[in-house]
Parts: sequence; C-alpha cells; structure tokens
Amino acid sequence: MVAIPDQENKTISAIYQHYEDTRTDWRRPHLGASLIGRKCPRMLYYTFRWCAAPAFPGRVLRLFDTGNHEEARIVKDLRDIGIEVYDKDPQTNEGQIRYADPECGGHFSGSLDGVGRGFTEAPKAWHVLEFKTSNAKGFAKLKKEGVEKAKPEHYAQMQCYMHWSGIERAYYFAVCKDTDQYYGERVRYDPIAAGLLTDKAKAIIFSDEPPKRISGNPECFDCRYCDYKSVCHEGQLPEINCRTCSHSTPVIMDMEGRWDCSRLHQFPDCEYQKDGCPQHIYNPALVPHDVIGADAEKGTITYDNGITNGPGGMSSRDMR
Repeated sequence: MVAIPDQENKTISAIYQHYEDTRTDWRRPHLGASLIGRKCPRMLYYTFRWCAAPAFPGRVLRLFDTGNHEEARIVKDLRDIGIEVYDKDPQTNEGQIRYADPECGGHFSGSLDGVGRGFTEAPKAWHVLEFKTSNAKGFAKLKKEGVEKAKPEHYAQMQCYMHWSGIERAYYFAVCKDTDQYYGERVRYDPIAAGLLTDKAKAIIFSDEPPKRISGNPECFDCRYCDYKSVCHEGQLPEINCRTCSHSTPVIMDMEGRWDCSRLHQFPDCEYQKDGCPQHIYNPALVPHDVIGADAEKGTITYDNGITNGPGGMSSRDMR
C-alpha cells in the first residue's frame, strides 16, 4: 500500500490548531504550588505578573491534556485495589481540593490531585496524592534518585500541600509514558522546607521589582527556552494588564488574592485585571530604561530614552 503524499498533514494540523484555539487561559489568579519549586524566582515573578503568554504549540497542549487523563486512571487503579481516595472538593463534590497559603492572602495556592488512605505501607495514615507522567529518561532518573532530587518541583509542590492540609505524608505516583510503568514513593512532611517555600512565595508576590536573573547569559540552559526570555533578556515590554501597571499592588486583605488599584481606589477582580484600563502605566521595574522623572499628580513616568509614559505622554500600548 502506498501512502498518499502529503507534505503537511492538514487534518493533524487542524487538531493541533484546535488545541491552541481552545486552550485554557494562561493567566492564573495566583502563584501556583506546582511552580514554586522552580529554580528561577524571576521567572515566577513574571508568571505571577502575567508578563508574557506562554507559547505552547498544539502538540504540547495535547501532551498536557494526556497527563490530565492519566490522573483519572491512577485514581481508578488505586480504588480498584481498595485504597480510599477523595479527589473532589468535599464541599461541592466538584472540582479539585484547593488550598491557599494563609500568609499570602490567597495569592499563593494550589489544587491537590487527591487524598488517600489504606496503603499497605501505612494503612491508617492519610496521604496527599500527587500524580505525574514522565518520559523514559526522566522516569529512569526518578527511580535512581527519588523525587526530592530528580523532581524538586514536584517535591516542593507536595510539601506545600502537606503544609496547608495538615496531612504529614504524601504519596507520589509517576507513570512512564513510554512503558506505562508505575513509580511510587512516600514523602514525609518537612516543615522547614515548607516554611522556606512560603517565604520564597511571599518575597516574589509582594516585591515591586523582579528578582535578579538566574543567569546573565540568555542562551544558558535555564533561559534559552523560557517563556519570559524576551522580557527578561531582550528588552521586550511585558503584556498590558493590571499586574504590570504601576497603580496596582497585591495586598493581604482576605483569602481572595486581592490587588489594590491606587487609581480606581478599589480592588479589581481577576477578569478586570486581564485587560486593565486605558490609564495603564508600566511598573518602571519592568521597563528596560532608567527613570529620570515622575509626576505623581499627573500619573506619569519619564525614562532616559525621552519617553514619558502616562497622560499627556505615550500610552503603554504605544510604548509596547
């Protein structure tokens, strides 16, 4: 049988495009526990401030979706062998079990894959459940080194969940995407590690300025494929929204992750923050030029390239 020649399979391209067209909103209201273990705090700052949209192609988005489907299979496997598993919000029996760090006013939070009890290793102990998938190379590293060393992001995520939930054990499950083999590891709660992660989150969330770069070389391994390379290393101005605006500040008021707007004198909700308003002026820490003047009454900032951002000057959209 001879295949029909096709330089670019249009059907497959259409599938990938559909994933791109229907992708979930990349702008999370909070800094996620799934990210806090990342090495670069500057990248986390840019994520929390919605500085640039991730450029995931459709194939990668589909790969993420594959991981989501695997979670349900793992839950079924556990229940089939008699493990008691809860993977829904106990109040509504819908959605995931969510927690937020009380020291961060709802700005730092995450969702558990579930909690479980009845494991042979400790039948009476409740465990935070964390489910992941891995390629063969990462899976081999995980088996050799364990989750804390091989997957520090996942280890940090579990420490946060144990800290917030009061559950002192976690059970980590990883499935190799190449062989469907399981890896399982029980993890103990480390209050010192959890406290340091909270401190890290607070420093990122409530800082007006981005932390130092992890490297001055944009082609180093950690920077080359980062979604924020253009903003961090190449002088690109970030996206325009409330979180990149000089008027806006994250505050601790309740557990709703509120932002205070000094111009509106109110707390705009997450949907409003995504587009901001015509009075947006850039947080000067996100502009790759030195400030040479500012007029608080007019609401303007002037930079060493001669541009004044604000009323009577150049709008943020024109600057970008």
